[in-house]
Amino acid sequence: MTDPDPTDIALELAQLRGTMQEGFARLDGRLALLAQRHDQTDKRLDEHDTRLDRSEQRRWPLPSVAALVAVAALVLSAWQITH
Repeated sequence: MTDPDPTDIALELAQLRGTMQEGFARLDGRLALLAQRHDQTDKRLDEHDTRLDRSEQRRWPLPSVAALVAVAALVLSAWQITH
């Protein structure tokens, strides 16, 4: 069995290093894309949360107004019956 040539080993190591660097670069790109999508999703969730809070704040008087209208209708009906 013969010993491998040191230049062949060096070439194989260089190819392996290049392959590893390419793989890590591709992985870094994918991770950066995932981080960007995560940031966009967080931003959209914050916007939706803000919109939901605003709609809840505007919505609270509707049941009160409906109750007031019902009481006014009841009072008006009672007044018409008595007069």
